[in-house]
Amino acid sequence: MWLVLGGLGLVAVVTGWLPGAEAVDIGVVRAGPILGFLVAVTVLAELADAAGVFDVAASVCARWGRGSTALLFVLVAALATVVTIGMSLDTTAVLLTPVVLALTTRLGLASLPFAVLVVWLANTASLLLPVSNLTNLLALQHGGMSTMDFARMMALPALVAVTITVGYLGILFRGSLTGGYEVPAVAPPPDRLRFSVCAAACVGFAVAVAAGVAPWLAATVAVVPALLTFAVRDCRSLRWSLFPWRLVVTTEGLFLAVGALTRHGLGDLLTDWVAGSGTRTVAVAAGLSNLVNNLPAYLAVESAVPAGASHQLSGALIGTNCGPLITMWGSLATLLWAERCRARGVVIRPLVFAGIGMVGVPLVLAGAWAATAA
Repeated sequence: MWLVLGGLGLVAVVTGWLPGAEAVDIGVVRAGPILGFLVAVTVLAELADAAGVFDVAASVCARWGRGSTALLFVLVAALATVVTIGMSLDTTAVLLTPVVLALTTRLGLASLPFAVLVVWLANTASLLLPVSNLTNLLALQHGGMSTMDFARMMALPALVAVTITVGYLGILFRGSLTGGYEVPAVAPPPDRLRFSVCAAACVGFAVAVAAGVAPWLAATVAVVPALLTFAVRDCRSLRWSLFPWRLVVTTEGLFLAVGALTRHGLGDLLTDWVAGSGTRTVAVAAGLSNLVNNLPAYLAVESAVPAGASHQLSGALIGTNCGPLITMWGSLATLLWAERCRARGVVIRPLVFAGIGMVGVPLVLAGAWAATAA
């Protein structure tokens, strides 16, 4: 996928379909800070995972669950929500998923309810902060808002989306959440210094973003002590594969390709479709996300949202963040999650995934949009 999308972006520029000045504006001025954030936060999350931060957090949830499967389900939901809000939905999908699946296997619990819970919250919990989803960072640029302005705008929709998600999945999988498990001991991290530094870096990053520091700067500063600690304590873990170059190529290609399509009529078409309506914006954004993926869907729909139309902007975010849970390709996080599930022997068929989404997604969209209107 990265090769195709990167190639499309390159073709758009080379052929002049996207003029050079616009390509620089879209691919460098706008995409640059977002790609910088993406690289820094991905490396930070990978190092935190190698230091055992997510393993310890999951083990603590198991201890706090006191042997109740239902309570553990709620605690894992809280953990997935916090990780998504503070470190992005991709971190939840890629790093938290295998940790949670390993935990459920060790405890002898059904993995499917917890796997679905993690990927749903990776998407629906990503409404609150700009760093939670790349679409949010784009909206922050488009709306000219501060981080706190963004959080105030999306706080109630985010709360409603998370609550409906946990409630719906809890009811859906209620048969698997009865009974209990033997409470495990919390295993210590492999290296306490690496664990402490990485845990502090993750917390410091989230606090800095909430305080209004530019996400790319906060992530870059936070990853430095983690890198230095690994350089001293475990330099073999500092490998080139930590750099998410495929994700960078994919994202840059999407920016350029969608920019060209928008310039050549897609923007006008979507403007007619949404017609200034927030409700239509939610529906169109969710539908496009499930058809083509939520990042290009947001980029396209944003072109139909006038500057200052915060109501429509909220609708675009609700549709692209919470909507792509019907098709497996609706968001990159879901694709990454499916790969991690398969690696752990948990295979979820697309039709089963779609069936869960066909019922639950409209509930989440309606609830979050009603919260925005309120």
